[in-house]
Amino acid sequence: HDWGISDQNFTYQNPEVQAISPHRGPLVGGTSLTISGTKLLTGNVKDIRVFIGKLSCNGINTVEEDKLVCSTSASNSIGSFTVKVFYGSAERLLQHTTYEYTHNPSITKVQPTKGFYGGGRIITVEGENLDVVQKPLVRAVLNTEVPSRRRRRRQDSEIQHQPTVQPHLKAEECVVNSSQLMKCWTPFVPSESSVLDLVFILDNLHVSFYNIVGSRFQYVSNPQLSRLDQDVSPYRLKSGALVVVEGKNLTDGISENEVVVEIGTEICIIKTLTDAHLICNATQLQPLPGAGALLDFVVRMGNLEFNLGKVEYVSDSQSFFPKEAQIGLGTGAAVVVCIVLIIILMYRRKSKKAMQDYKKVLVQLENLEVSVGDQCRKEFTDLMTEMMDLNSDLGGTGIPFLDYRTFTERIFFPGHKHSPLYSGMDTTEYRKSTVEQGLTHLSNLLNNKFFLTKFIHTLEAQQTFSQRDRGCVASLLTIALHDRLEYYTEIMKTLLGDLVEQYVIKNPKLMLRRTETVVEKLLTNWMSICLYSFIRETAGEPLYMLYRAIKYQVDKGPVDAVTGKAKRTLNDSRQLREDIEYQPLTLNVLMKNGGEVQLTPVRVLDTDTITQVKEKILDQIYKGVPFSQRTCADALNLEWRSGIAGHLTLSDEDVTSVIQGKWKQLNTLQHYKVPDGATVALIPGMHSNFSQGMNQSVFSEEKNPMLDDVEEEGIRLWHLVKSTEEPELPKYRKSSLRERAKVIPEIYLTRLLSMKGTLQKFVDDVFHAILNTDQPVPVAIRYFFDFLDEMAEKHGIKDQETVHIWKTNSLLLRFWVNILKNPQFIFDVHVSDNVDAILSVIAQTFIDSCTTSEHKVGRDSPVNKLLYAREIPRYKQLVEKYYLDIHSASAASYQEMNSALTELSGKCVEVAGLNALRELYKYINKYYDQIISALEDDATAQKMQLSCRLQQIAALVENNVTDL
Repeated sequence: HDWGISDQNFTYQNPEVQAISPHRGPLVGGTSLTISGTKLLTGNVKDIRVFIGKLSCNGINTVEEDKLVCSTSASNSIGSFTVKVFYGSAERLLQHTTYEYTHNPSITKVQPTKGFYGGGRIITVEGENLDVVQKPLVRAVLNTEVPSRRRRRRQDSEIQHQPTVQPHLKAEECVVNSSQLMKCWTPFVPSESSVLDLVFILDNLHVSFYNIVGSRFQYVSNPQLSRLDQDVSPYRLKSGALVVVEGKNLTDGISENEVVVEIGTEICIIKTLTDAHLICNATQLQPLPGAGALLDFVVRMGNLEFNLGKVEYVSDSQSFFPKEAQIGLGTGAAVVVCIVLIIILMYRRKSKKAMQDYKKVLVQLENLEVSVGDQCRKEFTDLMTEMMDLNSDLGGTGIPFLDYRTFTERIFFPGHKHSPLYSGMDTTEYRKSTVEQGLTHLSNLLNNKFFLTKFIHTLEAQQTFSQRDRGCVASLLTIALHDRLEYYTEIMKTLLGDLVEQYVIKNPKLMLRRTETVVEKLLTNWMSICLYSFIRETAGEPLYMLYRAIKYQVDKGPVDAVTGKAKRTLNDSRQLREDIEYQPLTLNVLMKNGGEVQLTPVRVLDTDTITQVKEKILDQIYKGVPFSQRTCADALNLEWRSGIAGHLTLSDEDVTSVIQGKWKQLNTLQHYKVPDGATVALIPGMHSNFSQGMNQSVFSEEKNPMLDDVEEEGIRLWHLVKSTEEPELPKYRKSSLRERAKVIPEIYLTRLLSMKGTLQKFVDDVFHAILNTDQPVPVAIRYFFDFLDEMAEKHGIKDQETVHIWKTNSLLLRFWVNILKNPQFIFDVHVSDNVDAILSVIAQTFIDSCTTSEHKVGRDSPVNKLLYAREIPRYKQLVEKYYLDIHSASAASYQEMNSALTELSGKCVEVAGLNALRELYKYINKYYDQIISALEDDATAQKMQLSCRLQQIAALVENNVTDL
């Protein structure tokens, strides 16, 4: 046999796989997987194969001693898989590390939608799982490329392209900020090319701009800029001067904040950018030249760079003042500079001290909150247990929402004891049909937009037409037009347009700040109508839970029945500062359930007055029952049952009441020595002397008529503390009001913080329910905010703070603050003064969170601002995000809004429209001559014969038949 010896040695070696990068990629594949190890270049390269689980990693394009690179193939399922490398039939397994197939990336939002052919404009891409892409790219597709579309699993829209080779159209690499945010730069495209679209290349997943936005990305012509030195070279410029650059198409494909202007190495701050002009402000100090005394004036727009010529900074010309004048001027200037420096130093010192105080207050608040943390957690646990019990009770009865009619009347006519809609008609029976006919004609006349706007403007021009009248007329119009809400909305928008024009001339930031005009009350009513369903379905539950949590916490501590002050509160002016010793008791209340008598446990305090005990018993018995359906505590007596025949009727005042001088103390359970576990019963009885109005205690005794009656007899009532007594303060502090003000945070702030910490979750829940954009925002809010944006654009208002104030005043402060402070507007509940005081603090926190100004606190800040000093910045961010999300969302269409209004118009047919017209006519009758005069003086009204129609209506209603 022939044999020979090779010149080269054949070596057996053991390749080892040690690591992979990256460790995950999308299901669609296309990820470049780098496998690291030792002696990987073993055997024939063609025999090397890589598998991820059972899937091959294709296209091995790099094989070296320490690494090899392949491209992952598509997978049908997510999960982690072992990586194997085969050398022929020899297998090498990667130990302890797997490759994970994750969900494909998805893109949900892309902006902007157009850019220059020169490229380089930043595209903000939002989506999900964007960080799984190894090398995201964006590429322009020209009309020479034929896309073939195919659908993939789920909702991933892809475009696979077979491009004609065009080396100058390279893809631009994107930068991934997070799993939900990515930034790309528009690719360069030759001018006037026909661009089909942009495509985002996410490994093997290709997503077109059109499939994301619904329209193609628009490439526009590059801008043109005129040189500065075309008339005079170089262009001479003074420090701090404005530079005006002329051009064309400057704003077609870029915004003002994306343009950069440089003079040498310094930035020229852009003040204005229009389609034909760019205006920037040169820096106050002359930039250091790079070479020589001349500087380049460069404008950058994405990839586009325009050198507009050389610029030379020049100083002011030599002064020709006499030497003596120059010396005098210099001396005077030096004196002025010294004075200014002294003022600046004083201001900086004060500012620094204020900032130190601010930080010190925040640290003190944080320390206080930590110190009461354990107590808050215990109280919160107890409160959550109570709320869970309440939730189970509400499962059967539901939240006691007011019906729509009562809700609208309380919103439309706040402060009215009785709605004006229920007053009787001042007409005889035989004239009733004639009057109703006249009111029907009035309803038809209100359908005339010109008449209605003229009518409102005429009333508002009258000096005797008070603010209360304006609100009443607006509410009556709302009820009269309730079945025509589309028309009502148009009238409101017209009047608001007139209001905007008035405030643009004066101060636009003051618009909608108060309810001083008819249209502002119309807006309040419109919001109430449109958001009633949102309250019932979304915001109502957290609002009701907050109300119940506050009431439960207040009732757990002593409440003075005379002064109305409570130990547990958020409002320092309503805080009971005396240390009152009290013990919780559990009373067993006898209740009849059918034929059986049951004992119901009720928690009370031994310091409670008898009326307070009755109220707590009724709260337990009627838990979840509307307040209007409850038995009144005044109609019941409380009996203490002991043994077989031991019955003692308890009352706030009787012969056993303790009297010391001119003071009589109200009876409590402690006074009667009622033990824990005692059995009591509520029985019908005579009206108690003091029980009237007891559960609606007021802020000062002057407002309580019962106290006045008692004082006339020379006897004054008290419960826990005598109303004239001051809190016990150190003697050295009583002389200084400033020192007394400091007592609150030093001694009593911990009590307030404890209450605040316990209620914090419920406050957060309410704020998040109101400002949540994860759920669909009501169409009325989106529609009205779009209207405000249009008004701002129409009048050239570019200040975002102004638009922020408009939106805040129209929705958050006008509607939601009103609801926060008055839960009785949406629920059938009784709001005590203590609950009202706490809700006022929470509402003020909501107001502070809506302002754009920075929230700072100091030693002299109100206590309610101190309480929520740490939360308000977080709530501010919530408000800003709410406005931004609504602005970024798709606009509410006219058809969508009208469809919602049509549904609302037909939902509530029971609204008393005829009664509203009758009340509205009273205002027409009061200002009849002025209205007729205004109609007769207007040419358009004369053509429509509006004054004649109004005279006919007056004749029917007033029974002046001869006028017909």
